[in-house]
Amino acid sequence: MKHYLITSQFLKPFETFGDVVPQHRAHLQAWYDRRAILCSGPRADRQGGVILARAEDPAAIAEMLAGDPYQRLGLARYTTVEFSPAKHQPLLEAWVQGA
Repeated sequence: MKHYLITSQFLKPFETFGDVVPQHRAHLQAWYDRRAILCSGPRADRQGGVILARAEDPAAIAEMLAGDPYQRLGLARYTTVEFSPAKHQPLLEAWVQGA
């Protein structure tokens, strides 16, 4: 299982996103349901967001981001960094191991 830190940068003011926000959250929920996302949320400065995710390969992450309403509508640009969790809290053991 590969792990990814995904950051987004909003390309338009967040205040203009309107009803796209619930669509974005519903899209992410589908990936939470697949146990692909551990956590996500907006940056404190409201200029973008962060997702901590896992997948078998980069193509799955590309699929997740391609379907995101923020990306489809040109509201955000994503950056993905693959990493290897060398240490983690014991409560994350199953998620890190891919269970």
